[in-house]
Amino acid sequence: MLFRRRCSRRAPAALSLYPGPSVDTGRAAQFTGVQPNAPNLRTYAGIMVHQLSFAGFACKNLLRRRLRTLLTLCGIGMAIGAFVALVGFSRSFEHEWERLYSSSGTDIAVVDKNFMNTSVNESLTPKLRAVPVVAQAEPMIFNIMDITPEVNALIFGWNDDSYELESLTFSSGGRFHNGKPEIILGEMLARNLNKKVGDTIELQGSKFAITGIYHGGTALEAGAVIMSIDQLQILSSLQGKVSGFHVRLRPAPPGESAERYLKRAQAQIEAALPGLNAQAAADRASNNQFVSLAHAVAWGTSCIALLMGVLGIANTMAMSVFERTREIGILRAIGWKTWRVLLLIQVEAAVLGFAGGILGLGFGFGALHLLANLPQTASVVSTSLSWLHLVQALSISVLSGLIAGAYPAWRGAHLSPVEALRHD
Repeated sequence: MLFRRRCSRRAPAALSLYPGPSVDTGRAAQFTGVQPNAPNLRTYAGIMVHQLSFAGFACKNLLRRRLRTLLTLCGIGMAIGAFVALVGFSRSFEHEWERLYSSSGTDIAVVDKNFMNTSVNESLTPKLRAVPVVAQAEPMIFNIMDITPEVNALIFGWNDDSYELESLTFSSGGRFHNGKPEIILGEMLARNLNKKVGDTIELQGSKFAITGIYHGGTALEAGAVIMSIDQLQILSSLQGKVSGFHVRLRPAPPGESAERYLKRAQAQIEAALPGLNAQAAADRASNNQFVSLAHAVAWGTSCIALLMGVLGIANTMAMSVFERTREIGILRAIGWKTWRVLLLIQVEAAVLGFAGGILGLGFGFGALHLLANLPQTASVVSTSLSWLHLVQALSISVLSGLIAGAYPAWRGAHLSPVEALRHD
């Protein structure tokens, strides 16, 4: 046979440790460390098996083209860093909304069933307050407006006697009054605008006097403007309409769990106000339009970045398989099965994904730290990362590596040993 004759002309001895066609021992020595024509070749079997281990080959192959491996790691690292930073930002934003409800003692938010940005009749307030389980119910409006060309802020519309004002501590001045063009500012926003009590701010062409500077229970409140509902209704052209109602429940009766009492209260409110949805405060915090938009932007941008990272790993693995065609042919010739070659290449891809994920955690933490120090985002960004978030990031990174390496691994595993050994 032509293949056997060629090998025999190049070297008189051939490896016979594994079933399969004989191969050039000179070429095999480059990978096994066994010298051609060495006596007692069987004594080197253990050494050769050790050197042909998955760990040895994976490290050797990834370090063979160090610059390419480094660039690939940076690519997947940047993708995972974007995921960590953006998703971490959106979750911090959601957490601040949860704190907004919990700090004021709000148990339930009553909103329109059919719309994310709800608009309900303010005239339903007395009917809601008449529900037996309701201790206090306050109409409210929230929106985002431009304060200056460079600064925008959350605007809350409350009544001047709302229980939600109890969670605020005034560092100067006091509350606004219903029916008057007055506002109160969070400390952080007042500092950014360089405003104090007695100054005025122009909103949508109308001037408002600052009656108080407060310290909020949450970062969202610290960067917000609060005014009376009637004034915000005029600015928003929502006369007689509100975004919804915030409800504080009466204490649960003895023997009834808090969870069961909350569900019973929701059912009673929805029965009294058909067409409205009574949501637990925690659920409302994760479902309002601002949080939903933040989550959508974070996941959308992260997916695009991850796609770029996957393509980078796929390119690296495809080039690696092409450059190692002859090596893979030798592995197949000395007895490596298809599944073993497949597993070897997938291990390399998974290692790239995992290492890139570790690098990405560092990038993501750095990005969150930067956002936490910017005036525009400091109020809603936390640099703390939950274990769930870290595990998700690493899992996505490893999974991206496996997906990217799937086709190169399949191609390498199905190379014909004869054709692969003829490859230049």
